[in-house]
Amino acid sequence: MSTTKLGRYFPLYLMLLPAMVYLAVFAYVPMWGARLAFMDFSFVGEHTWVGLKHFRTLFSSTAFGSVIANTLVISAMKIFINFPMPIILALMLAEVRSRRFARAVQSVIYLPHFLSWVVIAGIFLDLLSLEQGAVNRIVVFLGGRPFPFLTQGDSLRWVFVFSEMWRSIGWDSLLFVAAIIRIDPDVFEAAVVDGAGTFRKIFSITLPAIMPTMITVFILNLGFFMNAGFDQVFNMMNDAVLSKVDILDTYVYRLGLQGGEFSYATAAGLFKGAIGLLLIFGTHYGSKRLTGKGVW
Repeated sequence: MSTTKLGRYFPLYLMLLPAMVYLAVFAYVPMWGARLAFMDFSFVGEHTWVGLKHFRTLFSSTAFGSVIANTLVISAMKIFINFPMPIILALMLAEVRSRRFARAVQSVIYLPHFLSWVVIAGIFLDLLSLEQGAVNRIVVFLGGRPFPFLTQGDSLRWVFVFSEMWRSIGWDSLLFVAAIIRIDPDVFEAAVVDGAGTFRKIFSITLPAIMPTMITVFILNLGFFMNAGFDQVFNMMNDAVLSKVDILDTYVYRLGLQGGEFSYATAAGLFKGAIGLLLIFGTHYGSKRLTGKGVW
């Protein structure tokens, strides 16, 4: 890059610098620790190289199989149920005639994204409590029986899905709203002249126009398929539902930080990262073959 271009774009590079430093410190530097998956870690003395020992132990563990199954089920529920919701919300906002009202709605639905999972978990635990929760009080008032949302594994999985949706739908819709705004208004005007209604415009103009954005977001989401949401699950789970909601991240946390099995936990984490990488490449090339569009 020439000195002239560097000087011209220097403010932009300066704005990018904190993100690059963050990425280097928290994404690339920890890669050096991945070698612990192939060693017996010891605080005292040298680490012993053991090759694939921890991976063999990992794959032969019955607990690991249960954890992987829980992770896949919860992640699949979140991705395939929650992925279309921001798109639907963006399409609805695009059809609102009052821009002031649309901006007000957007501002309100963005707010949950900025709440930590500790706060959100507290809100949902209070709402869904068996005896004192507002939801069960309404159920009892209407003549029903209290439902144990938080102590049944299957129901708690749905709590994960809907609390994730509540937190992220507004923020995730931002990208699709921006993609819709970029569509030439003249195309919509021509469609109206030709007699196209709202749904015809959505399916014939809007969705095809934002399809590249949808594909890119979906592929990137699949890269985090094995990340079922540590913060959310850790703050909402309890011993009564451990067998149904114990995911790979909470399993690694217990092994590494609580159990001191750092090498074994690193092997589990490395396996998770490898699966995510394979999913990104596989989905990208599958999308390129089917639609001609991908991430790169």
